[in-house]
Amino acid sequence: MAYRKTPAEHDRLNAAREHLIEQATTVVADVGWANASVTAVAAAAGMSAGSVYQHFPSKAALAVEVFRRASGRELEVLGQVLDGGDGDAAHRLAQGVAVFARRALERRGLAYALLAAPAEPAVGEQRLEFRRRYRELFARVVREGMAAGLMPAQDPEITAAALTGAIGEVLVDPSAAPAQEAVEDLVAELIAMSLRCAGTRVNAPSVHRGGSR
Repeated sequence: MAYRKTPAEHDRLNAAREHLIEQATTVVADVGWANASVTAVAAAAGMSAGSVYQHFPSKAALAVEVFRRASGRELEVLGQVLDGGDGDAAHRLAQGVAVFARRALERRGLAYALLAAPAEPAVGEQRLEFRRRYRELFARVVREGMAAGLMPAQDPEITAAALTGAIGEVLVDPSAAPAQEAVEDLVAELIAMSLRCAGTRVNAPSVHRGGSR
């Protein structure tokens, strides 16, 4: 008869896996994908390299899970603002861009890893998939803005692609550099650029800090 793990053993393994992913995310944020070796991650997690392979078959598989978890969280927060936030479409676009940018600049190493740092091909594939998801979010708010007369007639998909690419590109260099004082100036410029890109016909209300990790 095959051995079956007890509920307590499943809980212990799941807790160890979650701890491993959390520590791997910290390592990637500190040293990037290339230097986040299995040995380095194992040391940070307080386990052996062999134990890492009990949870993930390869470094690439672990990297993909780290990317999916971290990017998924950012996508979730942005979606909460763009789809379910307060105010009209223009305001929510401004608020979403502000929240996304501030979060990136608060944890720059992780933001750079998610946006642009050299990584395994499997992580690159995930980047493309998440860009598609970001485009979907932006396209929805642009469609709403058009329907409300806040934004001119346009192809929402093209505008969404432009927003996704431009916001990421603007944040790449700052996220790869040490923290600077002019964060709010950069956020304000990103908001203005995004509203111009969408052709909003109104000025979005002032955007306050928000978005918890």
